[in-house]
Amino acid sequence: MAEAVIGGAFLSAFFDVVFKRLASPEVANLILGNKLDKKLLQRLETTLRVVRAVLNDAEKKQTRDSDVNNWLNDLKDAVYVADDLLDEVSTKTVIQKEVTNLFSRFFNVQDRGMVSKFEDIVERLEYILKLKDSLELKEIVVENLSYKTPSTSLQDESRVYGRDKDKEGIIKFLLDDNSDNGEEVIVIPIVGMGGVGKTTLAQLVYNDEYLKHVFDFKAWVCVSEEFDILRVTKIITQAITRRTCEMNDLNLLQLDLQDMLKEKKFFVVLDDVWIEDYVNWDLLIKPFQRGIKGSKILITTRSEKVASVVQTVQTYRLNQLSNEDCWLVFANHACFTPGSGRNATDLEKIGREIVKKCKGLPLAAQSLGGILRRKHGILDWSNVLKSDIWELSESESKVIPALRISYHYLPPHLKRCFVYCSLYPKDYEFEKNDLILLWMAEDLLLPPIKGMTFEEVGSEYFDYLVSRSFFQQSSTRNMSFVMHDLMHDLATFLSGEFFFRSEELGKETKINIKTRHLSFTKFDGLISENFEVLGRVKFLRTFLPINFEVAAFNNERVPCISLLKLKYLRVLSFSRFRNLDMLPDSIGELIHLRYLNLSLTGIRTLPESLCNLYNLQTLNLFGCYKLTMLPCGMQNLVNLCYLDIAETALKEMPKGMSKLNQLHHLSYFIVGKQEEDSIKELGGLSNLHGSLSIRKLENVRNGSEALEAKMMDKKQINNLFLEWFSSDDCTDSQTEIDILCKLQPYQDLKLLSINGYRGTRFPDWIGNPSYHNMTSLTISSCENCCLLPSLGQLTTLKYLTISDLNGLETIDGSFYKNGDSSSSVTPFPLLEFLEFENMPCWKVWHSSESYAFPQLKRLTIENCPKLRGDLPVHLPSLKTLAIRSCEHLVSSLPKAPSVLSLQIVKSHKVVLHELPFSIEFLKIKGSPVVESVLEAIAVTQPTCVKYLELTDCSSAISYPGDCLCISMKTLHIEDFRKLEFTKQHTHKLLESLSIHNSCYSLTSLPLDIFPKLKRLYISNCENLESLLVSKSQDFTLQNLTSFEIRECPNLVSLSNEGLPAPNMTRFLISKCNKLKSLPHEMNILLPKLEYFRLENCPEIESFPESGMPPKLRSIRIMNCEKLLTGLSWPSMDMLTDVTIQGPCDGIKSFPKEGLLHASLKSLTLLTFSSLEMLDCKGLIHLTSLQQLRIRDCPQLENMVGETLPASLLNLYIIGCPLLKERCHMKDPQVWNKISHIRDIDVDHKRIS
Repeated sequence: MAEAVIGGAFLSAFFDVVFKRLASPEVANLILGNKLDKKLLQRLETTLRVVRAVLNDAEKKQTRDSDVNNWLNDLKDAVYVADDLLDEVSTKTVIQKEVTNLFSRFFNVQDRGMVSKFEDIVERLEYILKLKDSLELKEIVVENLSYKTPSTSLQDESRVYGRDKDKEGIIKFLLDDNSDNGEEVIVIPIVGMGGVGKTTLAQLVYNDEYLKHVFDFKAWVCVSEEFDILRVTKIITQAITRRTCEMNDLNLLQLDLQDMLKEKKFFVVLDDVWIEDYVNWDLLIKPFQRGIKGSKILITTRSEKVASVVQTVQTYRLNQLSNEDCWLVFANHACFTPGSGRNATDLEKIGREIVKKCKGLPLAAQSLGGILRRKHGILDWSNVLKSDIWELSESESKVIPALRISYHYLPPHLKRCFVYCSLYPKDYEFEKNDLILLWMAEDLLLPPIKGMTFEEVGSEYFDYLVSRSFFQQSSTRNMSFVMHDLMHDLATFLSGEFFFRSEELGKETKINIKTRHLSFTKFDGLISENFEVLGRVKFLRTFLPINFEVAAFNNERVPCISLLKLKYLRVLSFSRFRNLDMLPDSIGELIHLRYLNLSLTGIRTLPESLCNLYNLQTLNLFGCYKLTMLPCGMQNLVNLCYLDIAETALKEMPKGMSKLNQLHHLSYFIVGKQEEDSIKELGGLSNLHGSLSIRKLENVRNGSEALEAKMMDKKQINNLFLEWFSSDDCTDSQTEIDILCKLQPYQDLKLLSINGYRGTRFPDWIGNPSYHNMTSLTISSCENCCLLPSLGQLTTLKYLTISDLNGLETIDGSFYKNGDSSSSVTPFPLLEFLEFENMPCWKVWHSSESYAFPQLKRLTIENCPKLRGDLPVHLPSLKTLAIRSCEHLVSSLPKAPSVLSLQIVKSHKVVLHELPFSIEFLKIKGSPVVESVLEAIAVTQPTCVKYLELTDCSSAISYPGDCLCISMKTLHIEDFRKLEFTKQHTHKLLESLSIHNSCYSLTSLPLDIFPKLKRLYISNCENLESLLVSKSQDFTLQNLTSFEIRECPNLVSLSNEGLPAPNMTRFLISKCNKLKSLPHEMNILLPKLEYFRLENCPEIESFPESGMPPKLRSIRIMNCEKLLTGLSWPSMDMLTDVTIQGPCDGIKSFPKEGLLHASLKSLTLLTFSSLEMLDCKGLIHLTSLQQLRIRDCPQLENMVGETLPASLLNLYIIGCPLLKERCHMKDPQVWNKISHIRDIDVDHKRIS
């Protein structure tokens, strides 16, 4: 079905790439060198053009004709081969200095094969061409694809779920008659991906009873895919008049429509709109302009571009349904009632798994529910769960054509780009730039028009696919995108046998010989054993590990060597191969390679042969922290566009970098002392875009040298970092000023950072208002500077950080305005974040400009020990104020009526008389300020405080529980030994309580005064003896999830009544020497506990007799000798991970037989000081154990019993010298017990 779209679509765009190569100067020069080859290439081009003419027909027929489908696959395979061959010819021709020499070598024995390859591919394509007649393929015009029945306004609201808030939101738009843009008729677009329920939402709104009385009339129009303004206008007219319209004159139609709408308040829905041409839209909408104010047009579309063309108000973006609402849709259409029938429970479980596949698309839930309508057999439902949604017929699943239509309307080149994303795993979060670089390497981007770059072309493609909902913004990472699962399924289905995605790659992986593009996550076992799979795909173009997971003991050089035999690679990634430390010289033979990603590897050096890669566009070395230098011949990579060297250890740049004039991205440039690596080399890189850091500017000798960097010409640089790494050999200040003056960047700069500048003052361009786009400025470590530049007139500045200016003593009025300026502009009009840090000599801040900083939201002053005052008087927008380590600051706090967060740490002289009522977050450290804050709390009694942290106070104070219990959710008390914590008040909203080294008078803590408590942390409370819990049977700590007590030496009891915390998941006790038992009935009172940790509690001898919590998964026991030598542990069926740590000086053999539970999958033994023997009899019954770690057991040297469990896959032995020696010697007493284990690692080295 969907495969029909891809054959022609892929090849149509692919043919363009091949034709471009045939017309290239390199191939033209080759033809000039040999007449015979000219005829050969003409035959190739002619064959391709004839075949291309019938692609549309083949595309249409291949769904129902397997012979046509095979024909298209053979054709595509042949085009790949032709493209590879032409690329090889072009590359070798360019590399050769003398073209004629190439032709003289063509007929040598070693090169005659190239002509033979040309002859073979031409003959193959001509044979494929001949088959078109037998398949009855003809040249046809592309037909428009209509995927659905036109929508109507009718809707059964009882079958719609999860759209109440969306309906309310749209109706609010419809009832709002206040138009800010002067428009009489408001156009409201609803945007969302296919199948998300845009039409359903519009139907709900259209049929709302209240709206019937708001508008004079309403009309529903299904516009659909093919936009013809005459047809659409007729449909609108018919919808309003409810009569057939036979008129075919657009002018008369629009005049009639205008008369109908004149002086009327109307509501019109235009469903499924695809109009992206503003001129056509403007013409269509003209008759509507005669409607009166309050008239509304509601548009549904899946295209953001359509929305931007039509909208007069904010776009309403419709999101996917929740899984629960999707389940209700599914159950309704499946006629399934939960709880009814003998299979109801099993069916509901399967059905909810089916719904997860829908990922919030109600149309998918409706379609799958409809397939199972009145089918209540487990087998039927299981089959749907296991099936791929794209394997269903269109009559069964309406979501298939609903999504396919979006694909159908993509231009051919964008179809290739979309299908390429099938290489990504589901739910993978990818970044825009990373994908564009891959598209570029695979020749998926059309040649840029003059003035554009390939990256900019790719950016347009990407944005278009986002606007059509093929990609969606990630909900967890701002800069990342994801594909909806069903969109991913569509891409995978369309990709056919030329793309292959696998989670694991191994020798058993079934991969088609035609595969050109490969991605995976990990190897199945050892690379050396499984890498033979790549021998089956000798024409592979793409090798793309994604989120690579390295298996234990893998030799990561093996794939490197094996892959270099794949001569047609264009994309090669070893990203995250952390043990890969070098590339072989043969890397230079991959002449097709355009993309090489070595990020986050252990690469130390790069071979010089790398510089032979003429076609290389992307070289990603991010995070190669061992790499200290680049190859000397980097200047030969003349097509290099992207060079990422961030987080490397490079010490210098290779010579001649200025020759890389195609370079658009360079992480940083290190200025050298020699002519060939001086800042002059940076001057030749005129096409740099985005972000640039210039390092070691101390090597620039004067302003004339700095001018050679031509910074003013680099108009595409948005973020600039200027860095001096040394203040040694500093010339006079005027020279330094002149150097920085000549480094002045272009005025579109958005971010500027200056670090380590050696001058005493700054040039005038810093702070010049002509930098009208600058939003962020950082000035740091400029030790000689004693005067800040005038920055207040940077009208777009939002972020300003000033730090480590050791010579600065005063900030005065010049900081706000230049002394020569007569500007009436408010200083720092848009600044939101201001930080001063590590200013050891700063004493005075003259903040006389009372109207400055009107938008400041956060002010941070940290480690300015000599600052005395004054702070700004009035900051009306301030939300956060943080003052840390300013011991001499005596200023009053600014008037900030909107402040929400206040931090005063080690700034004892700050004056605090009252607290704003709006305050929510308070962090106070130091006796005087803590006292004044508690006094202010008692006076002001703020009602919004949610977080209070009081630290380091030696005064004897009673905690004012009656003042803050209304709103507070988090209380942290530290180093406040004399604090009296009152127990009379119930803290109704408190969720987190942390008491550390405080409240020494506290002997018992009643937990029932914290009914909402979620997290309890108590440590170093010397006199705490017990926790108290209400004896009422109804009392539970319903919300408590985390319980942690440390270093309470007098703690005897954890409540005699047990801890009734039904939602607790984490429990930790450490260094409570007098504690003799764990809470009673943990198995009943803590039913959801998953993590249990017990450390240095020497008196605890056993787990509770009643048993441990049933859901416990992880246990860590440290230095609890009595517990480890006692009776067998109680049943814990879900326990999978146990860590046991010493020293436990009395334990010489471990574990006792029957101590550990059979469900364990992972066991770790740490730092047993006296352990001499591992007892296999205590482990052999652990039939699920897969991983055993033994670390830092210096006396361990032997194992007793028959063998370790057969299920073990990984054995790690670290810091056990005696056992290590016996393993290396393969001593039978040890080796016979472990030799069956697949991976044995001793001190990080594999033993086999």
